[in-house]
Amino acid sequence: MKTLILTIIIITSAVMKSGSSDQQRPTFRQLTPDEAFVILQKGTERPWTGRYTNHKEAGTYLCKHCGSALYKSADKFDSNCGWPSFDDEIENAVIRYPDADGVRTEIVCANCKGHLGHVFQGEGFTSKNIRHCVNSISLDFVPAELEKGVYHTAIFAGGCFWGVEYYLQQEPGVYAVISGYIGGHVKNPSYKEVCTGTTGHAEAVRVIYDPEKTSYEKLVKMFLEIHDPTQVDRQGPDIGNQYRSEIFYLNQEQKVIAAKYLDILRDKGYKVATRLTQASEFYDAEDYHQDYYFNTGKEPYCHGYTKRF
Repeated sequence: MKTLILTIIIITSAVMKSGSSDQQRPTFRQLTPDEAFVILQKGTERPWTGRYTNHKEAGTYLCKHCGSALYKSADKFDSNCGWPSFDDEIENAVIRYPDADGVRTEIVCANCKGHLGHVFQGEGFTSKNIRHCVNSISLDFVPAELEKGVYHTAIFAGGCFWGVEYYLQQEPGVYAVISGYIGGHVKNPSYKEVCTGTTGHAEAVRVIYDPEKTSYEKLVKMFLEIHDPTQVDRQGPDIGNQYRSEIFYLNQEQKVIAAKYLDILRDKGYKVATRLTQASEFYDAEDYHQDYYFNTGKEPYCHGYTKRF
């Protein structure tokens, strides 16, 4: 009997821990057909078409599928081959396998085994004499120096991105908040274009966080408390479709968590205007929009904290 009770306790404990872990560590990001072709089916994007081929900004490149930190910008170089090239990886972030063609060496993310590209040696491009030839579509980029590990992403739109960025940047466990545009039909829109209200984009922020130090659930709650989720196509004095309230989920776990808290607000009597939408491509805003309030010393004019949960 004691053995049976002990077994039940162990199993129950394992299930409880598993449930908690699932909330803190959602499954991989939902991929577009083009992303799945490369990352899951080991395809290759056409040369010179990837967004990171000539990318020079300082920061860290992550796995698009799972968020693992893979490469530092300091190890990126121009090989003139048509794909991003790196001569080193973050320790133990990449695994090498003999390619199916019997000649090349494939490289995959060590965490999720998503296809990255191939690695070549002896070409003499750099002193390390190695080239990781990586598909841009397999990568995400964060303008911050991140250490080895798995990082998660959340995307929120709630009025002017300056104010949302200001508050979320202060959450422990958040490593970067990037202001940008999402949800529209124009590729790589400018701020001027988005302000016309005709591109369909929302001003939004992309939050990169450590799931060991904070959670998507906590970020959703905070987002819904730093802006007014009942306002339609506006936030304070800012009026227009680009200032709408919207949560862009990256997988089904995020969708379920976000829906839960929107329902809680409705049950409390709030007339929630916040939309819940699967994320599309996120475009970084111009440099002068990033860290706006911290760089100018000003404070948000249409955002503030109101406890709702």
